[in-house]
Amino acid sequence: MTLDELGRYLGSPSNREQLAEQFGQHVYLSLVPLLLGLLVAVPLGWGAQRLPSVRAVVFGGASVLYTVPSLALFVVIPGIIGTRTLDSINVVVALTLYTAALLVRSVVGALDAVPGPVTAAATAMGYRPLRRFLTVELPLAVPVLTAGVRVASVSNISLVSVGALIGTGGLGVLFTEGFRTRYLAPILVGIVLTLLLALVVDRALVLARNRLTPWTRSTPGGAR
Repeated sequence: MTLDELGRYLGSPSNREQLAEQFGQHVYLSLVPLLLGLLVAVPLGWGAQRLPSVRAVVFGGASVLYTVPSLALFVVIPGIIGTRTLDSINVVVALTLYTAALLVRSVVGALDAVPGPVTAAATAMGYRPLRRFLTVELPLAVPVLTAGVRVASVSNISLVSVGALIGTGGLGVLFTEGFRTRYLAPILVGIVLTLLLALVVDRALVLARNRLTPWTRSTPGGAR
């Protein structure tokens, strides 16, 4: 493929409109499950961190779930949630489960990293478990937890492309169309846009972490 061919592909108004639509779909299918999975993983991780018996069950279930191939889960989801078609809802539900399975360990690890004297001091000041978790433990766990969220975000952005095989849209459509027509331009554009999206999301998460944890800026490497 030459640069002229790539230029002609990108120069087509219909192609640019299609790319914008697919990019928007990819952002939605990647970030909504990330947010939902985080909302599921935080309470699960909190319970697992407090109760060893719950930790064993949660970790075991998360490990089993994450070994299920993504395409198989996309196809099985309709039967589980009662839908009759393969659509974007399947991808959102499946990736939410994957994200929760991936992040629950990060939540437990982040809470384990909170200094014991800090939680003990909060308890001595009369903080009940839920208030202590929300106002003391969770904010201090953000730097470690963000590392897991960054990994989950990249994983989601990659896995969304698989959803194109069941017709859910996103940048994966460029790969399937490129292979079907033996045309390299859409494949190359899809790879570049996927990488750019991953980089932008990763950087946004770092900035959010720094904003939420200003005390880390004074430590070496705290703003990376």
